Amino acid sequence: MKTIFSKRLRELREDKNLSMQELAVIINVSNAAISNWENEINEPKISYLAALAKYFGVSADYLLGLKEE
Repeated sequence: MKTIFSKRLRELREDKNLSMQELAVIINVSNAAISNWENEINEPKISYLAALAKYFGVSADYLLGLKEE
């Protein structure tokens, strides 16, 4: 079962019709990093979590499953 973070990251990315590679360029990480996060191989550093939250206009708490909105 996917973690809430990996599920929400994929949903947010797909809602914007972004490929993993496009999102990687936007937040300045490798394509593999996005894939690894979405496939639960590893987790992002706090700075990348903040970049994701800012880009998608959501809170880090939302991404982590601590809030529903």
